[in-house]
Amino acid sequence: MSQTTSQTPVPDDAFDEVVTLCSELIAIDSTNTGDPQTLVGEREAAEYVAAKLREVGLEPQIIGEDEKRANVIVRIPGADSDRGGLLVHGHLDVVPAEPAEWSVDPFGGVIKDGYVWGRGAVDMKDMDAMMLAVVRRWAREGIVPPRDMVFAWVADEEHGGIHGAHWLVDNHPDLFEGCTEAVGEVGGFSFTIDEGNRVYPIMTGEKGIRWMKLTATGQPGHGSMIHHDNAVTKLAAAVARIGAHEFPIVWTDTLREFVTGLGKLMGTDLMAVDPQVMIDKLGPLGRIVGATLRNTANPTQLQAGYKANVIPSSATAIIDCRVIPGQEAEFEKQVDELLGPDVTREWVISDIAIESSFDVPLVEAMTAALKAEDDGSHTLPYLMSGGTDAKSFTQLGMKCYGFSPLRLPADLDFASLFHGIDERVPVDALTFGARVLDRFLASS
Repeated sequence: MSQTTSQTPVPDDAFDEVVTLCSELIAIDSTNTGDPQTLVGEREAAEYVAAKLREVGLEPQIIGEDEKRANVIVRIPGADSDRGGLLVHGHLDVVPAEPAEWSVDPFGGVIKDGYVWGRGAVDMKDMDAMMLAVVRRWAREGIVPPRDMVFAWVADEEHGGIHGAHWLVDNHPDLFEGCTEAVGEVGGFSFTIDEGNRVYPIMTGEKGIRWMKLTATGQPGHGSMIHHDNAVTKLAAAVARIGAHEFPIVWTDTLREFVTGLGKLMGTDLMAVDPQVMIDKLGPLGRIVGATLRNTANPTQLQAGYKANVIPSSATAIIDCRVIPGQEAEFEKQVDELLGPDVTREWVISDIAIESSFDVPLVEAMTAALKAEDDGSHTLPYLMSGGTDAKSFTQLGMKCYGFSPLRLPADLDFASLFHGIDERVPVDALTFGARVLDRFLASS
């Protein structure tokens, strides 16, 4: 068996199948509503991946805690098994899509106009397909990676990973034995500076996730009376204060490095301009960066009352909070100052913030793989505003990164496609990503 390196030429046609794989995965409706009664397709998607792995002689393990969901794990022994292993992971579930809002069938796997269209095209069946294409190539050609690698296609990421990554980490940590680093979604996509320069942000950290339930209490009564102790009024005021509040900017080391590096490439000192001006200058990327400048708290759900003419004794709301690493205590203090009287809070979901170093050999391998396929590429670290399965795998001591490489058209609003209508990924970006992923993994 031979071993590739980052210098080994990768023929374009070796990864043509990544487009078909992505299309076929999208055509499997693996919508995750969070309600076990309405789940469809997650196990079917896992069975599809496992069949494609068996087709090239591999023996994947399908494992899950219920019949509607499954996770697929395959370990590829490396040339040096004494080194720490690498986990490469992706999730197979997707958020819901309303067909009437789309210009194509969101679960048709349509290929047209140079794109693969459908729910999951960028979140994250594109990466699932790239992983599958690389592993299948290795198996067909007898390629041995430099160290042990575990490839995992998991369930339930879109509803917190309770039945996917979290469950695997809690119940089957042996599947990841020896893995010291992990690579997953939302990093390595290009942002065009000019014709000769593109930045590929590498996700080195994630904000913490806190879903907060607010409960306001008051005296119940008849809706026709003057009433000064109304739980709905108290809750509405608290929700309005929190939703309108702009939390202070927090300049983390990751944010400083990203903004400084991006400014140098753009020929300007972005650290010297007003943050909103900086966000505006970055266009679509500005939304991603803007969400990592500060803690956020967005109201998402309200519930109160049971009849139009009855003032209820309580009212509740859910606030989606995202917290910068190290800001947990300060954030709670800030929120408490906004609540007001007779309003209490509790955390209904709480997941950690994570951070990993940018100046490490793994990132150097990412940078080299990108440079081999795009001479105008530059990498910078960034903090992600959302959360991924990396939060689970961090619990096993792994250093986690987001690297799903895509070279995108300069005018594509990539950020808007995540969970968006007409989600799609360029065909050329898929084949580019598969080649980069192959080079990276073969040299890491």
